Amino acid sequence: MTDTILKVSGVSKRFGGLQALSDVGIQIQRGQVYGLIGPNGAGKTTFFNVITGLYTPDSGTFELGGKPYVPTAVHEVAKAGIARTFQNIRLFAEMTVLENVMVGRHVRTRTGLIGAILRTPGFKAEEKAIAERAMELLEYVGIAKYADYKARTLSYGDQRRLEIARALATDPQLIALDEPAAGMNATEKVQLRELIDRIRRDGRTILLIEHDVKLVMGLCDRVTVLDYGKQLAEGTPAEVQRNPKVIEAYLGTGGH
Repeated sequence: MTDTILKVSGVSKRFGGLQALSDVGIQIQRGQVYGLIGPNGAGKTTFFNVITGLYTPDSGTFELGGKPYVPTAVHEVAKAGIARTFQNIRLFAEMTVLENVMVGRHVRTRTGLIGAILRTPGFKAEEKAIAERAMELLEYVGIAKYADYKARTLSYGDQRRLEIARALATDPQLIALDEPAAGMNATEKVQLRELIDRIRRDGRTILLIEHDVKLVMGLCDRVTVLDYGKQLAEGTPAEVQRNPKVIEAYLGTGGH
């Protein structure tokens, strides 16, 4: 049996008078692509932001790789082993493509501030290794030829790939993708699907929030559907598509 990478249960979150989440939980097994879908305002982004440390939950328990973690800050969650991308791409626009990935890799560095200031042999060796690993990841996502370009000069689809490369640079147990297909054309979506599929085949575990239901149903092993901050359904894509509550709330009469 595959082991559980992420186990989240009993998550609630209120913003003033709005109950954004009520007792929500998911369980993701190693090597799965797990989808989180729902209508606008369903609470999926709030849940995603709670898991990744952007919001502090009012209640809930969290385990990553069998160990408890507390999602109180994004950088602490990254150290724990969850890397995320954002719906609105957040790259260092004036840095090179290579430097953007190197920034992600620094989460796993050992050389301290003094070593960096003094540029010790240990620091230089580590920087060289970081640059080499960053280049490998750019090759992996298919944009190595742009390594020396400024990040802002990349096409929209390639900026998405860069964000994924930077997330992978942290060596995450779980990579969390927030609307990665948003704004993409049909060709870019096909390429994105191929990349996510490759990441999964290489043993990574992925949590995916996505409005493109066709993409989710074609990629994901399991799916959770949220509606008004509550868990409406959970199961395989086929099970979810047949669920009458899901059809009524989200997928439409035809289930598409």
